[in-house]
Amino acid sequence: MRRFALVIVALAGLGRGAAAQQLRSLFQRTSGAVVVVRTLERNVGVDPEGKDAVSAGLGSGTIISQDGRILTAAHVVQTADRVGVELKDGRFFTARVIASSPRADVAMLQMDSTPPGLTVAPMGNSDSLQTGDEVVVVGAPYGLSYTLTVGHVSGRLRPPGTIGGLAMEFIQTDAAINQGNSGGPMFNLQGEVVGVVSYILSKSGGFEGLGFAVSANVARGLLGSGSFWTGVDGLLLTGDLARLLNVPQPAGLLIQLVAEGSPAAAMGIRPGDLPVRMQEQDLILGGDIVLAIGEIQVSADPGIEDRVEQYLRTLPLGAPIAIKALRGGTVITLTGAKVR
Repeated sequence: MRRFALVIVALAGLGRGAAAQQLRSLFQRTSGAVVVVRTLERNVGVDPEGKDAVSAGLGSGTIISQDGRILTAAHVVQTADRVGVELKDGRFFTARVIASSPRADVAMLQMDSTPPGLTVAPMGNSDSLQTGDEVVVVGAPYGLSYTLTVGHVSGRLRPPGTIGGLAMEFIQTDAAINQGNSGGPMFNLQGEVVGVVSYILSKSGGFEGLGFAVSANVARGLLGSGSFWTGVDGLLLTGDLARLLNVPQPAGLLIQLVAEGSPAAAMGIRPGDLPVRMQEQDLILGGDIVLAIGEIQVSADPGIEDRVEQYLRTLPLGAPIAIKALRGGTVITLTGAKVR
């Protein structure tokens, strides 16, 4: 009986060793496709020397093509004035945002120059994932680059409504995710990207076993043909807030931040410059309040964001776009074109 027990323990040890070897091999194959995403963004106000205040941001991303396209999270780069990516070997390259869906929290970067021999991570079919499947997250939590965590698919979260005509889906995992992991890849054991790390649910501010990644199939659908990047961060004003700010219709989109060099900046859309707190919300006032995009009037309709996104997605590149906005109490019209 004792000999039988020893055999069982030995077999269990072999199983653990094989699993560790599989993870080592997976990391060696995939980590070269993972990048650290670094951003610079102007803050509202000035620093103690009277200069524009600038903050540095940190995230992760995945190289998905030899021409230098990188998948990451929208909240990492949406309003960044400067974006750069650091490869595993330490080389740094500037990049630009070419597509983004803030509501889905996925974005696509394009490296400004691409060295030969980039390691590329293949995209997997996230629909094949099942609860209990093992997954791996590689990224830069708290700046500790190329950290690997292992966990399982804990569930699948499908919020109501659609984004860009697609049903949204998040993959829940217990693989440890922390600040800096955002935008990094979730791999299956075949080394395929099945998710883009998005956010955690936490009471302490640290990881508590509830992490979420946008499914790879949703990311692929939203960032494909017709995708775009605006470079703005806005807040939908309705009810009392809309009335307090003299919005001449039931709802408007308050522009708070605009990325330097973005399509929104090229159109002349102005961001806010006055941080305030109203009705238990942190706002940046002073920016344009968008009233209509093309023929679509901004409204409190729960589906308005999807209607606007669908409208912009279906416009061909170079197509003119007209935006009606409230600026300083006067309604103005801004014009531009859809660019990528």
